[in-house]
Amino acid sequence: MNIFERAAREKTRFNFKGLISVEDLWDLSLENLDSIWVALETDLEKLPKKSLLETNTKQRDEIEFKQEIIKHIVETKKAENAAAAQTKANAAKKQMVLEIIEQKKNENLKSLSIDELTQLAESL
Repeated sequence: MNIFERAAREKTRFNFKGLISVEDLWDLSLENLDSIWVALETDLEKLPKKSLLETNTKQRDEIEFKQEIIKHIVETKKAENAAAAQTKANAAKKQMVLEIIEQKKNENLKSLSIDELTQLAESL
């Protein structure tokens, strides 16, 4: 079972200005997601240390599971942001290349003689 199926089945909720669902996490900024992560880390630190004799695995497992969800969403959003930035950079570069092509065409026209330009104008 993947983490989102498990979260849906368990009705996992996160503390952020009240309780929010996993779906709501996707709408948060990376900074807000990080603040939730830090709060979960703090909750983990409050738990007794891991021991072979005493188990508090249910609480620990729940917190670590929530961190896994947050981590996945953050990594996905970062990858999407990087892809969007790359797409934007590629579009800007393409526009620059198209402008240079247009300039080169104009330079070629400027190098033609008056007679050649006249013939070209008449043929259009």
